[in-house]
Amino acid sequence: MKLAERTKIWIADKMKELMKTKPLDKIRVTEICRATEIERPTFYYHFKDKYDLVAWIFLSDAYDTDVISAESAAQGMAKMRQEFIFYKRAYDDVSQNALWQYMLEYFVKRYEVIAKEKLNTEVLDTQLKYSIRLYCYGTVGMTKEWLLNDNTTSAETVVKMMFASMPNDMRSIFFDKNAVHK
Repeated sequence: MKLAERTKIWIADKMKELMKTKPLDKIRVTEICRATEIERPTFYYHFKDKYDLVAWIFLSDAYDTDVISAESAAQGMAKMRQEFIFYKRAYDDVSQNALWQYMLEYFVKRYEVIAKEKLNTEVLDTQLKYSIRLYCYGTVGMTKEWLLNDNTTSAETVVKMMFASMPNDMRSIFFDKNAVHK
């Protein structure tokens, strides 16, 4: 692992520690630098701001998740539950760079890339793009609701419900092995 990657992980780990004791909007870059024992220019070399750092943490956690595998998606959600305080505080922040917006755009792009690969096309039709955005809005919102308000439903059950709620045009592309795609 390169030094730059290790530095980002170090900063992210310290950010998670800081977020155990205070909300995101109360944490300053100076405080992050003090906790990580780095200078401000080093922080800004790696991240635009603290919101970019929080997004990087989410993206790092989500990167290995196969969004069309129930097992992989459930593991990703279980990890979110294990890091409850971080995600709760990140969700609670409603600034211009809210976590849910990063999550939405990330998952829309992931599903669009997979759809393009499965359909062997560079351009998705308007209806499919709409279905992907609708599904991602719903799943990101329901993930937040599950994480913050539901202590009884397992990650596996939530993922099964999400997949069952997927629009038919998406389901046929991602899960129907017999479907013939243009």
